[in-house]
Amino acid sequence: MSKNNNDFYPDWHEEAPPEGSYRSILKWGDPKEFKHPNRKLYALMKKTFNMTDEDFKTKQKMGLEKVDFDKPIKLNETQINKFKEMLGEENVKVDNYSRLQIAYGKTMFDLMRLRQGIIENIPDLVLHPRNKEDIINIVKYCNDENIAVYVYGGGSSVTRGVECMNGGVSLDMRVHMNKVVSFNEVNQTITVQAGMSGPKLEETLNKAPENFNAKIRYTCGHFPQSFEYSVVGGWVVTRGAGQNSTYYGNIKDIVISQEYVTPIGIIKSDEYPANATGPSIDEIMMGSEGAFGILVNVTLKVFKYMPENIKRFSYIFKTWEDGRNAAREIMQGQFGFPSVFRLSDPEETDVMLKLYGVEDTIIDKLMTIKGYKPMERCIFLGFAEGEKGFAKLVNKKLHKICKKYGAMYTTGYVTKAWEHGRFRDPYMREDLQDYGIMTDTLECSVNWDNMKEVHEGVRKFCKSRPNTICMTHMSHVYPQGANLYFIFIAKMNKIDDYIEYQSGILDNIQKYGAAMSHHHGIGKMTAPWLEGQIGSNQLELYRTLKKHFDPNNIMNPGGTLALDLPDEKRRFLRKKW
Repeated sequence: MSKNNNDFYPDWHEEAPPEGSYRSILKWGDPKEFKHPNRKLYALMKKTFNMTDEDFKTKQKMGLEKVDFDKPIKLNETQINKFKEMLGEENVKVDNYSRLQIAYGKTMFDLMRLRQGIIENIPDLVLHPRNKEDIINIVKYCNDENIAVYVYGGGSSVTRGVECMNGGVSLDMRVHMNKVVSFNEVNQTITVQAGMSGPKLEETLNKAPENFNAKIRYTCGHFPQSFEYSVVGGWVVTRGAGQNSTYYGNIKDIVISQEYVTPIGIIKSDEYPANATGPSIDEIMMGSEGAFGILVNVTLKVFKYMPENIKRFSYIFKTWEDGRNAAREIMQGQFGFPSVFRLSDPEETDVMLKLYGVEDTIIDKLMTIKGYKPMERCIFLGFAEGEKGFAKLVNKKLHKICKKYGAMYTTGYVTKAWEHGRFRDPYMREDLQDYGIMTDTLECSVNWDNMKEVHEGVRKFCKSRPNTICMTHMSHVYPQGANLYFIFIAKMNKIDDYIEYQSGILDNIQKYGAAMSHHHGIGKMTAPWLEGQIGSNQLELYRTLKKHFDPNNIMNPGGTLALDLPDEKRRFLRKKW
């Protein structure tokens, strides 16, 4: 903290959470890593939320207490001993900390509950399967005994996807199921177990010559913001997308084959690049979020690793409309797609320029002089990559279109600043919540022709709550449309207020005609809105598949994908057919 009272800066918490504490579970990422709001963001928060320095001198409940609760295990001794016999006693966890650690994800609802010590929907046991055979035995036994089965990967779910609504067992896939099964340089594919982390996969591919005697280095091409703390299985079962997806594709475009253990047996798809042999098994299983079975192995495309060819760019547009029009023309230009593609609306642009140290620099002053006004201008950043000539062509064509729509080139500096923090921004959530400030996200998929209506309609609701920041960016872009990603920040520390606000945003996403999720998945949080989007006939198709794969409803029960959601919890704002 500064000694000068006129230059006050909060005493952000910068100690690793106490071992065994609630905060050690709710904290994002590395226990010893932190990222604090800079002084410009601090000033913005005070102004927006009508707060003063005094409000930042006393922290709220931080979750530093040791995990302690009384939630008896409901499985009987015979069942517990059976799991120990299957896996070895060291791979069956019954202590409270282990049970809670894998019960919640990383949506604000989860973090608020952990701070308050609110414990619900936890498993009876945490299991560490060692291989596919262990999972086969677990699923068979649980099906015979009618024990609910949940799966935990990296823990970065923001849809309540891992929450154990019916108790039972949760399989922590990170511990043992994290290995390479095979690598095929001829086909450019790798097969890995579902618990492999993003960084381990990328490092393995970058070092393919050393690891597999490969001729060149490779990349997975899939980099969600949760990359450092998510696993391949989580990417697949939620139909995820990485920040470089406009070039590499979403996970559905990268997956070649999958293998699942289900209550009715093994389901495995073929490893062909394409086929016309009936409905796609991969598409049926992908996005099933553990409700049909447990993903054990997945085969992925890999790509040549050529970081030396990356062309970073950033531009500033005078208006969001100019930026949208340029983005659509770029994606429909048929000259190739950039990799990272991020267009921020005026409010997000204002925050980004503060966050990444651009505000008050020469670049910022030049923008203002040239008529790019604060709270009207929009930053567009990203990069082109791939083969050298391709990346150069995309960058050149993109530049021409941006100039056509009046954009000013702002160099690669902004992009490098974003890139430096691309995986680290979530670290600020604990800082803000220590002082009662909530920050969370929701995202959706839109077409070009309804993007304006969705953006304005959802923002109108978000801003209907006084003194609230609502940032939006376009990412994961296609010739037909894009993802809209909403980040909302408000002074809010009551769980009921958060649930009401979040539900209102989801209502408006559906009301204005967007898909309820582009890449986060549905889980149990967004499930009430699913039928309203896809229609009742389509949901019944999902339920029919569920009955086939899992007749006893032991796989991730309790609202996942609305498969067993009570009628009174469904929210219809669009379709009812």
